[in-house]
Amino acid sequence: MKRVLSLLLALVLVLSLVACSNGGKETGKETVKETGTETGKETGVEAGKMELDDNSLYLITDLGTIDDKSFNQGSFEGLEQFAKEAGVKANYLRPAGEGKQIYKQAIDQAIAAGAKIVVTPGYLFEEAVGQAQSEHPEIKFIAVDFEPKISKTEVKIAENTTAVLYKEEQSGFLAGYAAVKDGYTKLGFMGGVAVPAVIKFGFGFIAGANHAAEELGIKVEVKYNYTGSFEAKPEIQTMASSWFQEGTEVIFSCGGGIGSSVLKAAQDNKAVMIGVDVDQKDMGQEVITSAMKNLQGSVYLATKEAVEGQFKGGQAQVHGVETEGVQISEDFSRFKTFTKEQYDEIYKKLVDNVDGVTDNIPNDISNANPESFADKMGATTIKYIEN
Repeated sequence: MKRVLSLLLALVLVLSLVACSNGGKETGKETVKETGTETGKETGVEAGKMELDDNSLYLITDLGTIDDKSFNQGSFEGLEQFAKEAGVKANYLRPAGEGKQIYKQAIDQAIAAGAKIVVTPGYLFEEAVGQAQSEHPEIKFIAVDFEPKISKTEVKIAENTTAVLYKEEQSGFLAGYAAVKDGYTKLGFMGGVAVPAVIKFGFGFIAGANHAAEELGIKVEVKYNYTGSFEAKPEIQTMASSWFQEGTEVIFSCGGGIGSSVLKAAQDNKAVMIGVDVDQKDMGQEVITSAMKNLQGSVYLATKEAVEGQFKGGQAQVHGVETEGVQISEDFSRFKTFTKEQYDEIYKKLVDNVDGVTDNIPNDISNANPESFADKMGATTIKYIEN
């Protein structure tokens, strides 16, 4: 009898989730379930030391969507990659709003549906995961790009959580270096919200542009702005268009959805841009390269480790050039002159820290004003544009 009641309760939970999904759209203040790709296998699949079924693997998006061609999509592709190998389904939820409690509700909903591993990409989950990890010690949490907090300031990575971090400053460096080596001297950086990852991308971009300029014996200019949003907006497109019309040759768009606004401005002005997080070349021919994190690879690996009993709980994994955790696009066809050989050379210099080049990439974001960093770089002039 107890088993029958348990099965009925599980059925009610599943039906309630489907009822509120509304085809993957937001409905009022409910948390919405959106489902990943079926793999064609039944539930109860065993992979390694953790027994999995079609409800075991969940990702919860932040402000973006699962097809944002950026952070959420890259992370989900890593979860999907492992799910296909294990013969189960990769699931995801998109919260109906934002804020600690809404994100925590989404986590609770995933766990109620049977999640054993929960992937949360983005700093907005800091406090929600900080609370959930202690309430659900049996669940494995993969915190992508942040460390959980148990208060506004106190960081705690529990034993059932691993934090996957990246050296965005190195990825930004590679993008800035490539742009200047390719002949661009008037650059733009448009970041989203001024959070640590975005700031480090920007400072690295400045450092890379400066390093290439010093090698070439030239001067470069960088316009710099935080848009305050990760979403496409008409005013962002307008600002990007004005930059292009004033002579900016390429803009590094570093803020998820704002890439769509920058792309439209580039198309309207026959200009080019640089993407972020994942290879965004499919957005349009105007995307000459992207400053990338190996989101898919690192989420895949962390999930695999969790399932196979090798989970790196209680610690942060920081991925940079040393672990091939950051890079730019492998497609060099959209550069005018910059080559794969030149890229491999600077990448190796970063790995080996030749002449201290890696040490000189700014990663201290205590002062978020890029002009203060530019003062230390002789070949770069920064124009910081505040909203």
